[in-house]
Amino acid sequence: MKIGITSTGENLDADVDQRFGRCKYFLIVDADSMEFEVLSNENAMASGGAGIQTAQTIAKTGVEAVVTGNVGPNAFQTLSAAGIKVFTGASGTIKESVEKYKKGELKETEAPNVGSHSGMRR
Repeated sequence: MKIGITSTGENLDADVDQRFGRCKYFLIVDADSMEFEVLSNENAMASGGAGIQTAQTIAKTGVEAVVTGNVGPNAFQTLSAAGIKVFTGASGTIKESVEKYKKGELKETEAPNVGSHSGMRR
């Protein structure tokens, strides 16, 4: 199963980025083999619409689930419409989050857990 995890860096030892739409990177991880690819988030500095654009980009990768710290309403709706399960509240390293996901320790999110534009730097 392929999962997309928001990341502050480009390897499994990087921390989970708490922002979805404006995360630095996504690691697309095969939860069984732990093989991964790095996807730089080109929407991180977008002036608006980062959540929707990022969700559309990640949907094209074929992931079945997204693991992140927080997700806003527009991104959540876009991911849900694409049939992608969303897991929020993740922290620690990417590797730790994958292990928690595999053990069922992360709870699937049924609604956004932050408001619109919460990841924007002021």
